[in-house]
Amino acid sequence: MPLRALLATSASLALVSVFAAANAQSGDGASRLEPVTVYGDRLVTQPGSVATLEADTIDEIDADHPAQILNELPGVNIQMNSGQEHLIALRSPVLTGGAGQGSFLILENGLPTRSPAFGNVNSLFEIHHEVAEAIEIVRGPGSAKYGSNAVHGLINVILGEPTPRDYLDMRLSGSTLNRYKADLTGNLDDTARLSLSLQDDAGWRDNTSVEQQKLSGSYAFDAAGWDGLAWISASNLNQETAGFLEGFKAYRDDDTATTNPNPEAYRDAQWAMGAVRLTRWLGPGKLTLTPYYRWQEMAFAQHFLPNGGLEENGHDAFGLQSKYEMKASDAVTLRIGADVDVASGWLKETQLEPFGFFPGDTRFPVGVHYDYTVDTTMLGLWTEAEWAVSDTVTVLAGLRGETHDYDYSTDVPPGPNGRFLVPDDREDSFDLLTPKLGAIWTPRGSAVSYYVNYARGERAPQASDLYRLQSQQGIAEADVETMDSIEAGARGSAFDGQLVFDVAAYYAEKENFFFRDSDGLNVTDGSTRHQGIEANASWDILDDGRLTLSGTASYAEHTYTFDRVVASGSEVIRSGNEVDTAPNWLGDLRLTWRPTDAFEASVSAEYIGEYYTNPGNTQTYPGHTVTQARASYAFTDDLEAFVIVRNLFDLNYADRADLAFGANRYFPGEPLNATVGIKKRFN
Repeated sequence: MPLRALLATSASLALVSVFAAANAQSGDGASRLEPVTVYGDRLVTQPGSVATLEADTIDEIDADHPAQILNELPGVNIQMNSGQEHLIALRSPVLTGGAGQGSFLILENGLPTRSPAFGNVNSLFEIHHEVAEAIEIVRGPGSAKYGSNAVHGLINVILGEPTPRDYLDMRLSGSTLNRYKADLTGNLDDTARLSLSLQDDAGWRDNTSVEQQKLSGSYAFDAAGWDGLAWISASNLNQETAGFLEGFKAYRDDDTATTNPNPEAYRDAQWAMGAVRLTRWLGPGKLTLTPYYRWQEMAFAQHFLPNGGLEENGHDAFGLQSKYEMKASDAVTLRIGADVDVASGWLKETQLEPFGFFPGDTRFPVGVHYDYTVDTTMLGLWTEAEWAVSDTVTVLAGLRGETHDYDYSTDVPPGPNGRFLVPDDREDSFDLLTPKLGAIWTPRGSAVSYYVNYARGERAPQASDLYRLQSQQGIAEADVETMDSIEAGARGSAFDGQLVFDVAAYYAEKENFFFRDSDGLNVTDGSTRHQGIEANASWDILDDGRLTLSGTASYAEHTYTFDRVVASGSEVIRSGNEVDTAPNWLGDLRLTWRPTDAFEASVSAEYIGEYYTNPGNTQTYPGHTVTQARASYAFTDDLEAFVIVRNLFDLNYADRADLAFGANRYFPGEPLNATVGIKKRFN
C-alpha cells in the first residue's frame, strides 16, 4: 500500500477509534486529572537539545521584540528588521522566503500557529510571548509529535493556565524611543485567565510607527469525565515599515541610520487561534484530544524587492491533534497520535508602479502577478516508545508519517508574465517519513547525563514554493526538503550544584534546499551541511546565589554542498562556500547581582560574529557586540520598579546585513535607549 494511502487509512482509523473509546467507560474518569505537561516537546530526561525560558525570566527581560529574549539561548539568532519584523535562525543560517517560512515550526501551547503550507517568516509577532508561562526552544528536528516544518527546530510558547488565586498583574513601561507598553493579566480562581498586551511605538527611524495588540485567555472546566482547557489567542499589527539602507556600511552614519528610503512601506497583519484540550483516563492510559481553528490575514508593501509591489495573503484552518499515552510495562511508555489539518489559503501580488533596471525592461509588469487559492489537507500518524533499559539508560524511538495534498487554482491567466510564471490549475501531493532515535545515560550517583540523538526533519513545500514561480523555473520543481541530524551532548551540574551546564555537538545534512539567491532567483535543489557545538552554563559565584555569571556560546559551520552557475545571474555558488547570513560565532554573557531580596542588577553582552552576506562569499558583515544593563527594586511583594538600558555604548551596528541585486543592504540596530517601568499585582 502506498505511504499516503496507508497514512490516510491509519489516521482515519486512529481518530475513529479515539472517539469511539472516548465514549467507553473508563476508570475514575470523572475525577480531575493531576496537572501534567502535555505540550512540551522533550523533557530534560530525554535525548535532544532543548532550552526553556521560564516565566520569571520572560517577565524580567520585558522584551519589546521576541529577538531580545530568544537570542539569549544557544544556537539562536533572531534578526530584528523593521518594527516587529524579523528573520529566524535555529542551529541554521538566517533563512528567508519559503525556507524561512517552512524550516522552523512555531507553536503556541503545542499547536502550530500556521498550517504547514502557509508559513510566515515573521511568525513570532503573532504569538503572545510577552505574558507566556514558558518558552521552549528545540534545536534540531522536533520529536515525532511534530511533523512538517520542524526541520531546524521549533519554538513553543506556552501560555499560562488558571491558578487557584485571584489577582490582576499589571506591567507598564515607556522608553526614550517613545515606545510605550502595557501588559495585564487577570486570574479568576482556578477557572479563567485573561491577558492583554498593548504596544505603541513611534519608531526611531522616519515613518516607522508600530501599533500592536495581543489578547489571550483560557478557561478550565470538567465535562462528562473530561478535564478541559479552552483557550484563545489573537494579535493585530499595524506598522509603518522602514526599508533597507543601501551603500557599503551605511548603518555606521547616525543621520543615515534614522532615514527610511521606503516611507510608503507598511505591514498590517491579523491572526487568531482557538482550541480546546480535552484529557481523560481511558483504560490503562491517558487520552488527549485538541481540536482547533486558526485564521490570519496580512497585507504589506514588498519594500525588500526592487520592484516593490503589494502582497495580500491569508488562510484559515480546522484541525485536530490526538495523543494516547500508556505504560506498557514498568520500563516502557508508549505514545501514539493522529493529526489532521485542513486549510484554505490565498495570495495576491500586485505591482502598482512601473519599474525597470534599464529602459525597456519589461520583466516587472504593472498589474496582478499572482492571484491564487490553495486548499490543503495534512494527515499525520506518529508513535513514540520510551524504554528504561536500566536504572541509568533510557532509549527513545519515534516515527512519524505525513501526507500533504494541495489543490491549487489561479484567477489570473496561466503562463509567463515578464519575470513571473503562473502555473495552470493543478493538484500536488507529498509524503513525509521522519524517524527519531536517541539514548540518554546518567551514571549512578552522577549529576551529569550524556545523550546521543538521531532525528530527521522534513518539510513539504510552501504554497509559495510551488505556485509563486519565476520564468526561469519549471513547474513543480520544489520537492520535500529533508535534513538528517545527529547530535551528542551532556547536561547537569557540578561543584555541588553551583555550576549548571548543557553542551551539545551536532552534524546535519540537508537535501532539496529551496532558497532565493542574491540575484532574487529561486534555487530549488540546493544542498547544505551544518555542524557545530553549543553550550550554555550558569555559575553561582557566591554560595548564596547573590552573584551569578551565566552565558551561552556556539560555533557553527553552515556550508553549501553543491555547485551553481547561472549565465543570467552574477552569482556563483561553489561547494564549500559558507551559507550567507550564518555567523560562525554567537554568544551571550550576563552577570547578575542580588545584594538583597529587593534589589537586582545585571549587565549583559550579546555577540554576533562575522558572516558572509551573499552565497557567493564575496561580501561580509564584521559582526558586533551589543551590551545592556538592567536594575529592579521591589518596594513590596506586589510593587516593583525597573529600568533597562539597551545598547549601552551607543554602537552603530546592523541587525541584518545582506547583498541583493548588486547592493549592500542593512537594517540598522537601535541606538542607546532606556526603558523605565513598574510592575504591580492587585490581589
